This record gives sequence, C-alpha cells and structure tokens, in this order.
Amino acid sequence: MEARRRSSTKPVQSLKPGKTISLEEDSAKASDALPLPLYITNAVFFTLFFSVVYFLLSRWREKIRTSTPLHVVTFSEIVAIFALVASFIYLLGFFGIDFVQSLILRPSTDVWNSEDDEEENEVLLRKEDARKVPCSQALDCSLLSLPPSAPIVTAPKVFDEKPVTVTTEEDEEIIKSVVAGTTPSYSLESKLGDCKRAAAIRREALQRLTGKSLTGLPLDGFDYESILGQCCEMPVGYVQIPVGIAGPLLLNGKEYSVPMATTEGCLVASTNRGCKAIHLCGGATSVILKDGMTRAPVVRFGSAKRAADLKLYLEDPENFETLAVVFNRSSRFGRLQGIKCAIAGKNLYMRFTCATGDAMGMNMVSKGVQNVLDFLQTDFADMDVIGISGEFHSIGIIMLSLLSYCLSEISEFYGFMMDTGNFCSDKKPAAVNWIEGRGKSVVCEAIIKGDVVRKVLKTSVESLVELNMLKNLTGSAMAGALGGFNAHASNIVTAIYIATGQDPAQNVESSHCITMMEAVNDGKDLHISVTMPSIEVIDCVAV
Repeated sequence: MEARRRSSTKPVQSLKPGKTISLEEDSAKASDALPLPLYITNAVFFTLFFSVVYFLLSRWREKIRTSTPLHVVTFSEIVAIFALVASFIYLLGFFGIDFVQSLILRPSTDVWNSEDDEEENEVLLRKEDARKVPCSQALDCSLLSLPPSAPIVTAPKVFDEKPVTVTTEEDEEIIKSVVAGTTPSYSLESKLGDCKRAAAIRREALQRLTGKSLTGLPLDGFDYESILGQCCEMPVGYVQIPVGIAGPLLLNGKEYSVPMATTEGCLVASTNRGCKAIHLCGGATSVILKDGMTRAPVVRFGSAKRAADLKLYLEDPENFETLAVVFNRSSRFGRLQGIKCAIAGKNLYMRFTCATGDAMGMNMVSKGVQNVLDFLQTDFADMDVIGISGEFHSIGIIMLSLLSYCLSEISEFYGFMMDTGNFCSDKKPAAVNWIEGRGKSVVCEAIIKGDVVRKVLKTSVESLVELNMLKNLTGSAMAGALGGFNAHASNIVTAIYIATGQDPAQNVESSHCITMMEAVNDGKDLHISVTMPSIEVIDCVAV
C-alpha cells in the first residue's frame, strides 16, 4: 500500500484492524503475465539497451569520420533505433515511473488526510503477516493473527524533532512491503516525504530481514533531511565519533588547534604532548613544495608507434602552451602545470597535473582533461579513450564489459566519462605519488631542545635518533614499505580528515611520509622533519 504522509501536528494513530484478502487472491502478481521470470526479462532489456547504444554510437562515429550525413540510415540502424526505443520504454516503465510520480504527483497534506478517513473501507493490498517472529526467523510463513510489534519510539532531538513511532497500520504495511521486496528501500524518502520516518521504517525492516537488533546504533539526534541526496543513501542510523582537540600547535609563527575524530585511546593525548614540545621550542616551520592535483586517462591506438607519436606531441614544450589554453577553459582556477606520459604497448597513460586553488580539484582536472582529449581527436582520430574509473559490482562480466565500452563511447560524444587509468593514482598506494607528488607536497621541521626531550617526551635525543633509524627507516625498508617510513602518520591524518570533513579514503596516499631525526648543536638538541609528498585536502578554516 502506498505510504500516507501525515501532518506534523497530527497525533500518531494506533493500529486499526483492516480487511484482508485470501492467499489465492493475493498471490497473483503483475509480473506473472511475463513469459520469462522478471530478473531474466530485466537482464534481456538491459543487454538490449546497452548493445544498441554501443552499436549506434559506433556507427555514428564512423559516419563522422567519413563525413557521411547522420540522417542517412541503413536497415540495421533503423532496427537498432526501434530496439533502443522499446528497451528504453520498458526500463523507464519499470524503474522510472514510480520515482517521477513521487516527485511531481505528490498530493497535498489535505489529500493525505482525506484519504486516511476512507482507509477503513479499503481492501488491504497486503495480507497480515502472522509470523510470531521476524521474517528472517520464520521461513514457513504460516499465517495467523499477529499483534503489532513493540513500538519503536525515538527520543526528541535537540532541535525539537517529533519522535517517530512505527506502530500504525500504514507503517506496518510499508515495513512488510520492504521486507517482501515489493517496495524498494531507497524510495522510502520520496514516498513518505519524511526522512526520519523513512530511516525508522528502513531500520525496522532491516531488523526483521536479518533477525539482528540495531539497538546499539543511534537513530535520534540527527538531521536526516540534511543528507538527502548529498552524502549517504538509505540511512538506518549514524555512528558517533568523539572529537578531541590537540594543541595549540605553533606553526610558522601562528597557533592552531587541531581537531581529531578518533576512537583510539591516547592518540589525541600523544599528539597534544608533541604539540607542547614543539611550542616550548619556538614552533615548527613548514613549506609547500608543490601543489597540483592529477588525473591520468588511458587511451589506445592501433599500434605502439601511434601511441609514441602522441606521447612525443604531449611532452614537446612547444605544444604545452596550446594544450594549456585548451585545458584552462574549464575553470577560472584550474591551471595546467604539466603532462607526463607512460606507454604500455599500444596504450598511453597521460598524467595531467593542475593547480586547483583552494579546492581539491579532481572534478576540475577531469573537465580540463576532457577538453584536451576532445582537442586531440582532431589530429589523432584513431585514438580510443578506454579509461574508466571506479569499481563496478555487476551480475556478470559480459554486462560489465559492455557497460564499460558503452560509457567510453558515450564520453566521446557527450563529454561523459571518468577519465583516469589509475596512473594518477587516487586512493591507492603508488610510487608515482611518492616520487612525483599529488595534491600538496609539504616538508615540516622543528628543533626540539634536549631538556624538552627529557622532560616532556621522557626520553633522550640519542635514543630517538637511533629508534628512528632502526624502526622508521631500516624496518620500513626491510618490509618493502611504500611511503611508510614513519611512526603511524596515518593515525593523525585520518583523525583530522574525519573531524574536518575530508575524504577518509584519501588517507592512503595522504599518509605517505618519511620522518627524519638528527642530533644537532653538538648532539644536545634534536632536529626532526617530516616530508609528505601527496596530501590531498580541501582547504579548511583554521580552528
């Protein structure tokens, strides 16, 4: 049954008995009219849609290269166009109609309330679930009378949010339809118009499906409206992470407080002790050595010679100004800094480096790269862009390959592509980032007085120098570490990233760090430095 949205001022009603229909009447489904099972029919139309898209785009690109008018079509192209329209109509009807109706045909509050008054006279489209235990624990599905489960009442939020009670007949029907798979979990927000209620219903459905309790996961005290369409889909709660403050950190003559979100004991305390030692010795000094985000598409040619021709063209200093003008059209802030290429047979990997201002800038670089690829198609018409970024979870390798090539072909016509061949390299440990840098390359140093080492750090200069050599340098080399010549820099980087809204996954390359220690001033004091070549971060306002 479609969800009924209630006014926020209307009290939550208790469950009302409703009419039911027999199993024989309810067992008929619309999908029973299909000659094939529903999942096979969907797979057929998915395959048909992407196949004809790939076929038509290949034909149209060939016509563009041979200067053949696009409106001149063959019989096979006419058949492909009809197949495209038919498969599109099927997919739109199956996946899109309900979503569109939820957006443009949402009734007003008065309509919802008037329908509630007639609810007693309606025949329920769902039979009552009579299982004595959650669905995941009762597979026999015997049908008897089932009293409603215990109410799920949430405590009021600090911003005066109304508590949500999943006890009404309407909510019970929605939960059952989600458990049965007839109502997609992702559509609850659009159907109900209440993000908090949708999360509570989804949470209860998940508990019934898994037979596991989610009582340890908080639901209240969070504004689910703020994340709708932004940063998390299908929420069932949220995780609380404490945020501590280390500092003040005296850096380049200015004091900073460092926010750190972590559940690791002693991490903030040890960081704070380090900040104290640095502050007592006059502070630390840092220098940004390089600032440039990278993207690296991969293109393929018919021969290695053609790939080498493009490599020589891109790395020729005389062509850089032309390429920079084309690249810089995409943004007021993005400025091309350089292009480095690597060949693997007939494949060419092009690593673009771009200044991005205060932004992390990967989308900015992607747009500039697309401009350059479009420009290069003029002189290198036989270049095929095949680099697709991301991880795909598909029902089969055939669909995966077909979708990948279709996306690649679409990108050449409509600018739709994810242009990286992993030569960037993003969110993966890579020597190219350790050597060439990515994002901000930084070196920071400080001189810690010997008495501060003894009194604050509770050790000696000689012991620290020896330990750094044997552990951070030699031990990491013995392990074959890549960018890991440090004592857990990733702990601090990740804690700061989570506390400041960065992407925690980029801790992988942002934690690349080499720590150096040396006794100075006749061995009395300690010179310590950290060099981090690939910090990927959006500029934040200092605390």
